[in-house]
Amino acid sequence: MSSVLSPTEALKRLEAGSVEIIPHEKLLEKLSSGKKLTVKLGLDPTRPDIHIGHAVVLRKMRQFQELGHKVVIIIGDFTAMIGDPSGRSATRPPLTLEETRANAKSYVEQVGKILITEDPERFELRYNSEWLENLNFKEVIKLASQLTVAQMLEREDFKNRYTQGIPISIHEFLYPFAQGYDSVPIRADVEMGGTDQKFNLLVGREVQRAYGLEEQVAFIMPLLEGPDGRKMSKSYDNYIGITEEPAEIYRKLMKVGDDLLPKYLELCTDLTPQEIQQVLEKGGPVGAHRVLARLVAGSYALPRIPARLDRELYEEMGYRLEAAGRDSETQAAMIVVAPLTGYSLNVSETVRQAEERYNEVAKGGIPDDIRTVHITSSELQEGRIGVAKLFTLSGLTESNGEAKRMIQNRGLRIDGEVITDPNMQVWLDRPRVLQRGKDKFVRVQLA
Repeated sequence: MSSVLSPTEALKRLEAGSVEIIPHEKLLEKLSSGKKLTVKLGLDPTRPDIHIGHAVVLRKMRQFQELGHKVVIIIGDFTAMIGDPSGRSATRPPLTLEETRANAKSYVEQVGKILITEDPERFELRYNSEWLENLNFKEVIKLASQLTVAQMLEREDFKNRYTQGIPISIHEFLYPFAQGYDSVPIRADVEMGGTDQKFNLLVGREVQRAYGLEEQVAFIMPLLEGPDGRKMSKSYDNYIGITEEPAEIYRKLMKVGDDLLPKYLELCTDLTPQEIQQVLEKGGPVGAHRVLARLVAGSYALPRIPARLDRELYEEMGYRLEAAGRDSETQAAMIVVAPLTGYSLNVSETVRQAEERYNEVAKGGIPDDIRTVHITSSELQEGRIGVAKLFTLSGLTESNGEAKRMIQNRGLRIDGEVITDPNMQVWLDRPRVLQRGKDKFVRVQLA
């Protein structure tokens, strides 16, 4: 247990960046008790990747670990079969237990990029099918009796669907109770979640009370939108996965909307409010983007991100925070940087390569280090292939129809030339570079 910070100091560090702590005074009481707290986070494995929006909560849980507390990650393999209705305007299609477990496999490795997972005193991984799969109907009735229908309809997504005449299935009402029951077998002291999970976290308190347990503290963190301001989602192509290549993370962060820069700097780094303000004012949007992209891309290039994504880390990479991202190429070239202390990976060089690649593409160039996709000869007719089919096989478009729509909007190129004919036939007698938009490239060649 950490003895460096007093309970009041620990609370001040933990509450930074949070939206709401319910009840606030109860967390201070728990921190003052000297007890090792159990801090819970449920992850719904409907997708196989963890993105930097999840990382906002995970990094806060890392702070709990550094203070000596235990983090419990609960993979909702059973609750995913119900489908979390939070923020939904329609019933979410349920997954099978096998599908949820397949998606969950990568979660174990990914949370290890942020959390301390090798110490059983500070980390535990559980699957809620352990207790929910065998819950009898008597217990389900006990759970469901904790709230009224009127209380359920106070929840915004349910209320909106009800008033608009959009169906709500009874099983969706059970989701908050199932998630809340997760707090019973692990005896959670604190449950973490985004603002969209507030209702579920508060139900957890009710469920614990029904089972004679001390109620958990609901620790609510802000949601991080995608770079374009919409919900972060692969379907919107605004998703930044924590295991993506550094150059890809860098590129995506450079596309963050200017109005979102303060929020990204606050939630994705540990720069102080004063430092963030300095970067925004002195560096402007371009400089602030670079500071953000350098810190985050460099951090996630490591096997585990550093405890603090702050000035010290930024300067270890060879940059000066006072330059606010406006370091000239000459200055950067003159800086000699040793590998970061304690790490085998030279993050400084990784970040520089990511930045150089971004700058090259921004100037209209085609980078050298792009993915190669091999096309089998069976896909060709007389040595040629339809351009829409080629882009779909390359992975740059999801369907031939999408490829044709993008061609009509002049959004696709081959070897730097804009494609205007959606029925064009392409010779693959040599490697060709396909491009989507300004910054997505794939090299294709015959297998």
